[in-house]
Amino acid sequence: MSGTGNCYDNAVAESFFASIKKERISHKSFATRTEAHDAVAKYIDGFYNPSRYQSTLGYLSPVRYQQE
Repeated sequence: MSGTGNCYDNAVAESFFASIKKERISHKSFATRTEAHDAVAKYIDGFYNPSRYQSTLGYLSPVRYQQE
């Protein structure tokens, strides 16, 4: 973490949470916490990490970035 008032320290995390809210959470109602957890895990492991391109990683997916 950087100093107080630096708006760039959390930019990547904020972008991720905005994406997951728009693409997965906002469209559903979950009956249990486990159901919500499973939906988020499936989004991260099944779509976000293996295939979604990230501008901060040179427009590669996180999995592809780690491979290179």
